[in-house]
Amino acid sequence: MSERRDDIPWWRERRAELLALAEGGTPRYIYDTGAVQAAVKALKSLRAVDRLFYAIKANPHPALLAALHAAGLGFETVSPGELARVTGLFTDLNKDRVLFTPNFAPRSEYAAAFERGVTLTLDNLHPLREWPELLCGREFFLRVDTGTGAGHHSHVRTAGEGSKFGIPLTELKEALALASGLGARITGLHAHLGSGILEPELWGETAAMLAELSPSFPDLAVLDLGGGLGIPERPGEPGLDLKRLDAGLLAVRRAHPRLQLWLEPGRYLVGQAGVLLTRVTQLKGKGRLRYLGVDAGMNSLLRPALYGAHHEIVNLSRLGEPAAARYTVVGPICESGDVLGVERELPECREGDLMLIADAGAYGHAMSSHYNLREPAAECLI
Repeated sequence: MSERRDDIPWWRERRAELLALAEGGTPRYIYDTGAVQAAVKALKSLRAVDRLFYAIKANPHPALLAALHAAGLGFETVSPGELARVTGLFTDLNKDRVLFTPNFAPRSEYAAAFERGVTLTLDNLHPLREWPELLCGREFFLRVDTGTGAGHHSHVRTAGEGSKFGIPLTELKEALALASGLGARITGLHAHLGSGILEPELWGETAAMLAELSPSFPDLAVLDLGGGLGIPERPGEPGLDLKRLDAGLLAVRRAHPRLQLWLEPGRYLVGQAGVLLTRVTQLKGKGRLRYLGVDAGMNSLLRPALYGAHHEIVNLSRLGEPAAARYTVVGPICESGDVLGVERELPECREGDLMLIADAGAYGHAMSSHYNLREPAAECLI
């Protein structure tokens, strides 16, 4: 195979292979490990970042986790199931390469995480106030709400008063006093603004804000800046400028050399590595709209219905043919919200054509369901 060009999506170069794989049935997710490795390489170029942790909620496929483990990344988990997956898959995984970041979880999950010896992040003051015997003498991180979220939709903004995540800045003094009274040590401050962010300065600004709090935390060693690194949604859209991101973080490192900087990317690492293959089932005209039905619905790819996410949709069977029609692409689920793309310019499509939904490697199969008792898309790694 010839060397892959950065300006051509991997799936265009592997069209024939994807057409053949679709003969095994659709809908079907296909993941390309080469694209994952390219994303890892890009993030490892960040000189300011000490550690990378993959947020496995984006895609917990065991083979993808194995590739990221082999690349030396740690894992950020949010549930006992995610913890069990990474520790079960990788018996050589050091505990310091696992983060546990629960949100409104029961006490038993915190206790289990401490028992495993992984790094736990507290998202609010309830554990400190109500479970003192559990936290006595422990080490943990605090998740800080910086007051302002970011991202492409309100459902992915994870800071600010309207978000359920994080400890408000006004409560940090109490958090520190409660921890001190229990002989506990706050060794890290964590912040996560949202998802799909393409403004590189935001990570430097967040790191600087957390670093300003460091004099109040004598045991502080880590600033965990979360994830949310965006990828382009449309062809030709510029991606995240990692050099500018790195420059902002390097300025914080120079001002606070004793503090490590960590990142927890999820979608950036696997989003572009996955596509969803689906076949045209029916076509329908209704007023000015033309509907294109496919066999993948919101039970396989929830992102468009959940928060209006845009995914490029192409007719893989007719790739290269000129766009001659506008279609609203819909699935077979009995919901008005089962829409995968609105008025997309495509070639004239026919029943049986193979459609490809791009950038579906993150929060695709991981969020799928059996709604309407339909099986979600299968998965395949190439």
